[in-house]
Amino acid sequence: MAETPSAGSRSATAGALRCGVCGTESRHPAFRPAPPEQAPDLDLRPGEPVRSTMARWLQQCPGCGYAAPDITRAHPAAAEAVRAAPFRALLAETGTPPLARRFLAWGLVLEETGALHAAAEATLHAAWVADDLGRPELARAWRLDAVALWRSGPMLDAEQTVRVIDALRRAEAWGDASATAEALALREPPEAVAQVVALERRLIQAQDAGRHTVASALPPPSRRPHVTHQRIEARGEGLWARLRRWLGRG
Repeated sequence: MAETPSAGSRSATAGALRCGVCGTESRHPAFRPAPPEQAPDLDLRPGEPVRSTMARWLQQCPGCGYAAPDITRAHPAAAEAVRAAPFRALLAETGTPPLARRFLAWGLVLEETGALHAAAEATLHAAWVADDLGRPELARAWRLDAVALWRSGPMLDAEQTVRVIDALRRAEAWGDASATAEALALREPPEAVAQVVALERRLIQAQDAGRHTVASALPPPSRRPHVTHQRIEARGEGLWARLRRWLGRG
């Protein structure tokens, strides 16, 4: 969704980056995550060692607060989003953990540009931060916000719907989670997706809101590329098909 910055958008100061929204210069270390070695969660939070690197997934401008994977790149609507009252209020919200606030800030920008599924992803990342901090009330609220964003965007495919089901289950929205899982099962999704949905349905029935990994449904070593890696879906192979191939079951 971001536009390529002009030649002058990079700061003349060696090693500094210039914000694509306000022009403030700041330094941000380069980040290239190693491939995850442990299985991802059912909501596709990557396993270690990537799991512990969330603080490095986004950059944030110290001037205007714009947050993005690369703050030198900004959609034309980003400046409007950053100036808007919801964004300014978020930055001033002291009760929100700083790292979660960074992901929510990126989510607000994505929502303003119409990238609702990407905004849902950013909001889910904020829930992961809340998980790590032992803030279940925040994690629950942000998961439900992520579900609302996913459902407000384009039609969800089977793989995306699995993540909605998991978010609803983790948020203890048992009725919605059960109905969504049942509807997906009736669509006769690919076998690997069906295996994960079957696990989700068992967890929902047991009212288990805990963290579970893909390996619970698909035996290890199941791995999920981090969101900053090249997306595989664009190459015509779905996520669960890729997982099955990694597991030697395709």
